[in-house]
Amino acid sequence: MIKLNNFSLCKRISHFATVCLFALLTFGCGGPQLSALDNDATILAFGDSLTAGKGVPAAQSYPTVLQQLTGLNVINAGISGEVTEDGLARLPQILDTESVDLMILIEGGNDILRNMDLNQTKQNLDQMIQLAKARGIEVVLFGVPKKSLFSDSADFYQELADKHDLIFEDEIIASMLRSPELKSDSVHFNQQGYYQLAARAHELLQDHGAL
Repeated sequence: MIKLNNFSLCKRISHFATVCLFALLTFGCGGPQLSALDNDATILAFGDSLTAGKGVPAAQSYPTVLQQLTGLNVINAGISGEVTEDGLARLPQILDTESVDLMILIEGGNDILRNMDLNQTKQNLDQMIQLAKARGIEVVLFGVPKKSLFSDSADFYQELADKHDLIFEDEIIASMLRSPELKSDSVHFNQQGYYQLAARAHELLQDHGAL
């Protein structure tokens, strides 16, 4: 058996720790990443009333603010009151007619509020994500909370993010819905709230390589 003196053993341990740290920093820190967006790229903001900007003028909706923050073209494809079944039905036409590089998806809240079958909601969102990915469009997913005061995003959002390896924000919408100073009514935001939503989307794009 080969015996190592204390100095040699410590040196080897130190080298091993350095290699492990480098590997962690290189491969384990960022999670999923996004492709860098060109200056003429288009972002599709797809969803329901939180995307449409219900409660504020169009100029204060989160897609409009995100366009200002990024300097990129951001399409506001939000429809107030929409359920995921209807969103799934209209998404293909948008993707076929617009040149989209990245989609931010915020939908499902109306399904939850109307006590619809959430397994079907998950399947509808799954198909939306697949439609985008099949066209080479990357997806950023925001989760919407269950009908509970202290709820975070409904579980199926995390499941979808894991399945498709998506950039996923699971806290901000739930957190803001618990903050009366950010809301225009019980389920929609005011100018400050939509600005925070846009700022978070901008931050995610920066942190994960899109900007």
